[in-house]
Amino acid sequence: MDDTGLSPISDELPVPELSALPTTQDIPEAVREAVRGSTGTPTQTVSKRNPLLLGVGGLGVVALIAVPLVLALRSSTPTPEANLSDSASDTASVNSASSAPAAPDTEEQALLGHLLYEEAPKAELEPITPDGSIVMRRAAAEKFNQMMDAAAADGIALVPLSGFRSVSEQEAIFFDVKAERGEDPTKRAEVSAPPGYSEHHTGYAVDLGDGNHPGSDLQFDFEDTAAFKWLEENAAYYSFEMSFTKNNSMGVSYEPWHWRFVGDRQSLETFYRAKNQQERRAAEQAPSRTTPTAEEATSDQTR
Repeated sequence: MDDTGLSPISDELPVPELSALPTTQDIPEAVREAVRGSTGTPTQTVSKRNPLLLGVGGLGVVALIAVPLVLALRSSTPTPEANLSDSASDTASVNSASSAPAAPDTEEQALLGHLLYEEAPKAELEPITPDGSIVMRRAAAEKFNQMMDAAAADGIALVPLSGFRSVSEQEAIFFDVKAERGEDPTKRAEVSAPPGYSEHHTGYAVDLGDGNHPGSDLQFDFEDTAAFKWLEENAAYYSFEMSFTKNNSMGVSYEPWHWRFVGDRQSLETFYRAKNQQERRAAEQAPSRTTPTAEEATSDQTR
């Protein structure tokens, strides 16, 4: 076939104008490297076969890579509304944490060996004497009356001497008597709690005497009476216990006449949480001994 009259075939294939491509600012770095060579000049890696098709295909590849990346970047960028919402949420969390009331530290509420107690609501108080002069919380009063009847059936004259006392009444008992006797607060606290720190405020505590031996009222020798011996054997059946035993961890003077009710959840938590705190504090303050006493050594040898 004669080639005369036909345009000569050029070895130079057309290269798409760079201006037709997206700017480098809009093309991800990986795509930019495909467009420019290591020298920074445009590369001409287009095949001589179907140049137009390959050129269009290259642009399509660029678009397929660039568009998802742009969309991904947009979706990962938080909107102003989202930032505002997150900021408000963080601020609310901080404010909530800072405004939450701290749990009371029972250990810090100790004063002269006594712990702070809440005063019983007047509406919960019931009389335990015929004239109504001595009252206790309703649950304690009910059990106390049962205990007193049981003692009477056994020939014991169990007499209540003092029950609920308000904080103001305890203030007079503590400070006025302290002044009369010339006692310092520490000495006074051995036999009487400071106002706000008495078990009598709770409405669960009661001072008891023996009606057949009134001279032992509020005295150490109450422990020699029939009433005290009956209490030792029977008080637990009515959920009463002695508060201040001999050598107690609180450092309060022995009071065989002072008993408290621990027969419901509130009374139990009130006193035993305080008792646990006092015992732990006494153990921490006690001097540690590494050398056993002669008695302990003898005991070890006989085990």
